[in-house]
Formats: sequence, C-alpha cells, structure tokens
Amino acid sequence: MIKVFIAGATGWAGSALSKGIIEQQNIKLVGALSRKHKGENLAEVLKLGDYAIPIFETIEEALELVEFDVLVDYTRPEIGKINIIKCLEHGRKVVVGTSGLTTKDYDEIEKVANSNNTSVLAVGNFAITVVLLQKFAEMAARYIPNFEIIDYTHEDKIDSPSGTARELAHRLSKVQKPLLHVSQDELIGEKASRGADVDGVQIHSVRLPGYVISVESIFGLKDERLTIRHDSGAGAEPYVKGALLAIEKVGSFKGLRRGLDSVMDF
Repeated sequence: MIKVFIAGATGWAGSALSKGIIEQQNIKLVGALSRKHKGENLAEVLKLGDYAIPIFETIEEALELVEFDVLVDYTRPEIGKINIIKCLEHGRKVVVGTSGLTTKDYDEIEKVANSNNTSVLAVGNFAITVVLLQKFAEMAARYIPNFEIIDYTHEDKIDSPSGTARELAHRLSKVQKPLLHVSQDELIGEKASRGADVDGVQIHSVRLPGYVISVESIFGLKDERLTIRHDSGAGAEPYVKGALLAIEKVGSFKGLRRGLDSVMDF
C-alpha cells in the first residue's frame, strides 16, 4: 500500500487525483495540504465518502503528524519548491505536478534527492497526449534544427511559461539547440516579442480566455513546416491516470527524473 499526501488537494488537478486515489486498491490518501481548508477533513470537503483525511496548513506540520510515502505537489512554484525539499530531507518520495519550476530549481532539488537517497519524478503534464507530443517533438528535433514553442493557457495563469512548455523546451534542448538566425543584439524593435529563452529555446506564451492548456512545437525548414500540438479540455480527468502511474513508479529509481515517459515503456 502506497501512502500518498497531496499538496493542493482541493485545487483543480488535486481534487481530481484525490477522487481517483480513493478508487485504488494499492494507493491510500492519508493527508492533504490546503491553507483555505486547514483543520478540515478532505473527504468531507470533496465528498469522497466516509474517510478521515486530515488537511494541514504547512508541510512541516504534516511531516510531524502523518506517515506517508509519496508527496504529490500541485501548488505554486515558490511553495512547491519548499514542500518538495522538506519532504526529500525527510526521506519521502515526490511527484511534481506543480508548474513553473525552473531548470535551476530542479538542479537544487536533484542534489537534495541524491543527498537523502530518495527520488523525484517531475512531470510537466500528466496527460498521455503530452507524453506523445514530447516524444514526437524530440524525434523531429533530431532532424530539424529550427524550432520554437507556443504555450497557450487561460488568462489568469500566473506562471509563464507553463510547466508543460518549460519541460518541452528542456527536453528539446537536450537533443540540440535550435539555430539562431538573428541574435538579440541584431534585433530591431521590441526584443521581448521574440519570446523567452528557456534552455536555449524560444517560448511564446499566450494567456487568453478560451484556453485551458495547449502547447505546440513548430519546426521549420525551407519550404516546409511541421507543427505538433496538444490541446486539453476543461476537465482534469486526463491527468489522473498519469499521476497514478507516477505515484506507482516514483519509487523505482533514485534521484531526479523529468517526464512521465522516463518511467514508461516506449
């Protein structure tokens, strides 16, 4: 039985995962983090049934009072990083669903995981279609040295670029850095309009009503262009299966792995 603690359990993705865990035979939800609902019972808040799942305000308090094997973090990047490091220091395993953590953040997290002989699985997006987009984009990047990323989400998303886009840029940069045809110094006009440089890859972030999470990688050669795109709907269900798989697999290695496909068979 894998005992799971969810930070951000009452949010959009966290609540869907909480409901998904209740239906599992080999995974048990033993606690949650939510400042808004501190001191309450998550089962009552989410109407999960007759269970006792305490909600805490801070991860420090939870670590003192609850025994759990895996933290799943769905919070903000500045809060998530604290939660992740605290749990690693206590020998717990971590699945990261939080968006907005940088490569520098993950370098620090990896050191803490290695020092405490535990594991972190960082997943920018748990949907299987995103996993496939990442794999197909990596294949394309081997042959096409010109590519950029466009990141679309709802208008009130505060982190930019999204975790999905950051993870995609990180992965593509490991294949090869895209060619830079015009340097920043050579640009005329508003240089910010060329997007953000993330691990050497340009990302353009769109924030508008009507989007949930969408991302596309665009590859260009002379007289030809390839676009690989993922779009998600309003429901969080597509992320539950991937998150459950991550919970089951995070104990199969030590250190840091990035991407759900790193624990899948392809």
